[in-house]
Amino acid sequence: MCATGSKTQTNGGQPMTVTQLADEYLEVMFEAEPLWPAVLGLDLERAGIGDLSAEAERAVVAKLKALGERATAIDPASLSAEDRVTREVLLSQLRGQVDRAESKLVEFTVTDIFIAPAVSMLTTLPMVTVATAEQAEVHLGRLAAIPGYLGQALDRHRAGIEAGLLPVAHLVRAAIDHLGRYLDADPANDPLARHALPDENLTERRAELLRDVVRPGFAAYRDGLIADVEPHGRKADRAGLCWLPGGDGIYSALARVHTTTGRTPDELHETGLRIIGELAQEYAEIGGRVFGTTDVREVFAHLRTDPELRWRDADDLLETARGAIGRAEAAAPEWFGRIPSAGWVVSAVPEAEAPGAPAAYYIQPSADGARPGTYYANTHEVTERFRHAAEATAFHEAIPGHHFQISTALGLDELPLLRRLGDFNAYIEGWGLYSERLAFEMGLYSDDVALLGMLTLDSMRAGRLVVDTGLHAKGWSRQQAVDYLTEHTPMSRVEIESEVDRYLAYPGQALAYMVGRLEIQRIRAHAERVLGERFDIKAFHDLVLGGGALPLPALEDVVRDWAAGNGATW
Repeated sequence: MCATGSKTQTNGGQPMTVTQLADEYLEVMFEAEPLWPAVLGLDLERAGIGDLSAEAERAVVAKLKALGERATAIDPASLSAEDRVTREVLLSQLRGQVDRAESKLVEFTVTDIFIAPAVSMLTTLPMVTVATAEQAEVHLGRLAAIPGYLGQALDRHRAGIEAGLLPVAHLVRAAIDHLGRYLDADPANDPLARHALPDENLTERRAELLRDVVRPGFAAYRDGLIADVEPHGRKADRAGLCWLPGGDGIYSALARVHTTTGRTPDELHETGLRIIGELAQEYAEIGGRVFGTTDVREVFAHLRTDPELRWRDADDLLETARGAIGRAEAAAPEWFGRIPSAGWVVSAVPEAEAPGAPAAYYIQPSADGARPGTYYANTHEVTERFRHAAEATAFHEAIPGHHFQISTALGLDELPLLRRLGDFNAYIEGWGLYSERLAFEMGLYSDDVALLGMLTLDSMRAGRLVVDTGLHAKGWSRQQAVDYLTEHTPMSRVEIESEVDRYLAYPGQALAYMVGRLEIQRIRAHAERVLGERFDIKAFHDLVLGGGALPLPALEDVVRDWAAGNGATW
């Protein structure tokens, strides 16, 4: 049951608990982003797709700041342990949302991945459940709202250009090309027509909307990008945030948001350099067994050029992922006491999105159970992609990684809803990266080649610390970033270029992975030391996953209290 917590006052003078404040925050965000509760299956009849105008953004920020003042006024000493965590989650979420809004990301985020306005519609709307006539009517209203939404996005891009907040030119071109592929495709394969609607009349109305309203709206947005945005784009040699007005401050804020720490870009950069150096020894050890050489450059060359390490076709990739996840699912009860019941599937990244999409990503299940968790693997240019990282990627994205963690969180009915939906990148992606190494402890990797894949992904995440900060804080060009990853990771060229463009489009997000993993590993190692023989790995994992996603300082507090409850001094 949810604890009641200390009381504060609303503007109307009514007493509020921490949990009620958390619920109030969610309602503010659901109102601002109505697709969020719809995708989660929490409110399938909530109308609209959101308001991107500067006026709406300012109004939301004002509400969030007022909520933050009320939450800050609550004395944490007056709260139960669970409510103290909820308060920290709420305050961290509030700070993060304000930082994102005040960074004006929508003004200069033009790209072909899901964080951009147009692609977010094509990615998110097909995930909404539409099962009844009432839900279908609401969904048709969402489709009808797309041209206005994209018009607002274009207005914000123009405002950003006037203020010097310029998008990256080649990412704008990628967005234009993506929209071109959507508009040129057979309307019968439109992702926005993916739902089976309850009756033929609704299906016909949707077809008319897509033909007469939606697709012209996307075309108008594309044409606006061509005419008004692309000519002003930043060139690839000045693509980082530090080249924008106030860019250093924007990047520092986004680093805080994505890591939930105060670590500076310089500190993060040095951490990445250190880990890249440490990985060389592991490459030499495993490379000696697999390729007969301990020279890291030779190991990288083998990984990049051996034709046996490339995929034959898309089915080969997808079946390998399914097999790895199945092994992890079977082994999980030995490492976790609480096993989530939500189902999972493996699918190819949709063809229109694949050229600019990452190698893999995960979409969580809906809270109502209508949609399983989905691991999307990128099969674009599949024969140019390497198979050695497939198992580590599957463990990260599905089990024991994102699917396991997020499904567990959604099932924590005893916690406030905010805790079940928590969105802290450092925790979520840190757990995913921790899971890649945990899979080694669990004996899940099939051979040494797969272990080299695990090291490859470690290199990529350590390289992200170096390259993300290099681009956005140190002024690196895109080519410098590509060259660094080419020298220090065995990734393929197609993946390296896709990665670097992702960092340019989504500043700071790439920092979360290694920062989060290092912190989870540090906390676990400390718990093992102070608890000794009393340390139980299943209990530790259940504890880490049993509070929902947390800011990293709050996670340490939870583990410290657990250790103290078991008689240990932290």
